Amino acid sequence: MPSKISDLGEKLLIKRLLSKSKNPRLNSLFLDENSIKSLSDDAALLSLGENYLVACSDMLIQSTHFPKEMSPYQIGKKIVTVNVSDLAAMGAETIGIIVSMGLPKNMPLTDFDDLVDGVLDNCNKYGMALIGGDTNESSELTLSGTCLGIVGKKNVMMKNGAHPGDIVAVTGPLGLAAAGFKVLLNPFHKINPLEEDTKNLVIKHALEPEAKMKEGIILAKSNSISSATDITDGLLSELGELIDANENEIGFIISMKDLPIPKEVFDIANITCSDPLDMATAYGEDFELLLTVPPNLFNDLKTKLSIYKIGLVDSSGKIKMIDKAGNTNIITPRGYEHLK
Repeated sequence: MPSKISDLGEKLLIKRLLSKSKNPRLNSLFLDENSIKSLSDDAALLSLGENYLVACSDMLIQSTHFPKEMSPYQIGKKIVTVNVSDLAAMGAETIGIIVSMGLPKNMPLTDFDDLVDGVLDNCNKYGMALIGGDTNESSELTLSGTCLGIVGKKNVMMKNGAHPGDIVAVTGPLGLAAAGFKVLLNPFHKINPLEEDTKNLVIKHALEPEAKMKEGIILAKSNSISSATDITDGLLSELGELIDANENEIGFIISMKDLPIPKEVFDIANITCSDPLDMATAYGEDFELLLTVPPNLFNDLKTKLSIYKIGLVDSSGKIKMIDKAGNTNIITPRGYEHLK
């Protein structure tokens, strides 16, 4: 029997929480069937006529989320990005964000100003406003964001909905953020200098990730997506989330040779004696969108934006990885998880 939350980890802890709150007020005018399903999705859905108000929340803590190389400005940008990414996964357009801050009292005022500038600049980038928040004293910098967006009920994307035969795709390359953190956390680059362009590229992906908001809106309006989520905890972890969210038993067949892993990931994996496949599938922080698409709609969708086919949905209840030699391996969903 588990006695501490670390015996469960973040994902099982959330399931435990949801099991205690599975009977919300169904008579509320703002809740419908999708609102209930969204309890375990990337964001909550509140019914507003023909639209959903989409609400999500994310917290970032200095000792857990911010490497020492991350500037206050970049920290401010990231609290916006992680929240907007959840809206993007639902296909929502942004409205605004509430940011609450736990601040060490000895924090330099210039750092505070830079942090706020990062928040405001990213709000401007994603077309929304900073609409509120709170400040309090904390032993370490802690930021909590609550983001609001809106999406048409006919367009909303959710984790539930994939069917066997659907194509599995992602919106962009995998592993660049992992490569960036390898550079930041290992001293190898002082001895084995990387090309400056390579180093700058991967570090930018690690310290200044971008939410795929425009892509999410295009995907939602295409009405071609059977399920979707954002890749923050790693591809394998998110595939596991889609399996858990689906009402019918589904699984995935993923082709290793089709994974969009850039050359830079292989280069840095080689220098750091790391596994490039692990960096691309289990590290997280890519902020790309993972989606499933009915096969008859995929080619038309590819004319609207760049997406990469990486596999197929099946009914196995498992994640199968086909390696470059054609061998099939059963893979356990894994990735970054808090409280473990």
